[in-house]
Amino acid sequence: MGKDFGYPAWSADGEQIVTEYEGDYSDMLMDIRLFRMNLGSVKTLRKPEEETAVLLLQGNISLAWDGQVQQVSRKDVWTEGLWCLHVCKNVEITVTAKSDDVELLIQSTHNNRTFPSKLYGPEDAPWIERCHGKYGDTAKRKVSTIFDYESAPYSNMVIGEIMNEPGNWCGYLPHTHPQPEVYYFKFERPEGFGASFVGEDVYYIKDGSFSAIPGGKTHPQSAAPGYRMFIVWMIRHFDDNPWTVGTYDERFTWLDEV
Repeated sequence: MGKDFGYPAWSADGEQIVTEYEGDYSDMLMDIRLFRMNLGSVKTLRKPEEETAVLLLQGNISLAWDGQVQQVSRKDVWTEGLWCLHVCKNVEITVTAKSDDVELLIQSTHNNRTFPSKLYGPEDAPWIERCHGKYGDTAKRKVSTIFDYESAPYSNMVIGEIMNEPGNWCGYLPHTHPQPEVYYFKFERPEGFGASFVGEDVYYIKDGSFSAIPGGKTHPQSAAPGYRMFIVWMIRHFDDNPWTVGTYDERFTWLDEV
């Protein structure tokens, strides 16, 4: 579709590649992919030069890492909170599916630092309501930040979730930052849709699509009325300029004054 947006397909063995270090989305500086697993299947990860976050979107799994084993579950992103395991380079993770219909998102990027592994649960990343009552209540949403520069300064990544109300905007006011960001979209119903604005371009959001936002471009989005939209948002820090906050497009800041 273009360098700022993509519609990845699922492979026959249940893998969906979002971004890689080479190819159309190399400027995202992250390897992002999803996996579907069924009962009894096992996936092992060990990346010698990359930190990795494994985010459970759906299903029941057993996670093994650093001599620890923990079973976690999530009915779906719409009704239950997240589980996300974050490890540094060269830490082995084994994921065993304890149910059918498991879905994982795995985000990685290069990082030479070593740091303690951490399993984040629902209490570590609660939903926080944003923009309630502002802009005619048309930008209300819930945001969960799993980790960022403030909570994990040793990481080169940010990852979180957004629950976008039907018919509402997200990432509003239009804002920008120099670091690249990826939004991965899901809808509560398969026919759900929305619109992603990347700079001056507009893209059709559907379930399983993604925005790959280069630094410096504004990036609000909206969901169609009747359709709740879920987003995993992922940012790659620059070595000399980590992401902490975006900058609003000054053409629209008057809305905060009325």
